[in-house]
Amino acid sequence: MTQSLTIARPYARAAYAAARDAGTVPGWSQALAFAARVAVDPQVHSLLGHPQLAAADAAGLLVVDGADEAFTRFLGLLADNRRLALLPEIAGLFEDLRAEADRVVKAKVTAASELPATELESIRAALKKRFGREVEVETAIDASLLGGAVIDAGDVVIDGSLKGKLARLQTQLTQ
Repeated sequence: MTQSLTIARPYARAAYAAARDAGTVPGWSQALAFAARVAVDPQVHSLLGHPQLAAADAAGLLVVDGADEAFTRFLGLLADNRRLALLPEIAGLFEDLRAEADRVVKAKVTAASELPATELESIRAALKKRFGREVEVETAIDASLLGGAVIDAGDVVIDGSLKGKLARLQTQLTQ
């Protein structure tokens, strides 16, 4: 996976630069998300790798109606270089670049059970204060945490789960 991210990164940067310069970042974002969803479909995925499929035909499978010409050329470039399988990684990296430019931090809050809206809002406010940016919060449930929550916001992970606290206590007791 790391190798595919390494290969996808320059394509994502080029796509973001083209979209930013043309003022069409939201459109590219939607078109890339669509193309990535189509590319990971098992039937389409096997078809995209077929050696007899022309690059233009492969790119044509992934173009959303109304996509601008630059996006269509971008897909053609990916097809010519046999990189269409990287579309999910490119779309993800594109969204990361977009969030960075919009000064938005994406945080994932994983808790043992559903968190009340007021608690999520207080977590969002605390993260906004810490990072000095807007925060988009995504939630997940993991019953193995026993209690508390784990907050993953980019490079920062805050483990306030009971499972994490017990693991840290066990480590301290065994040293």
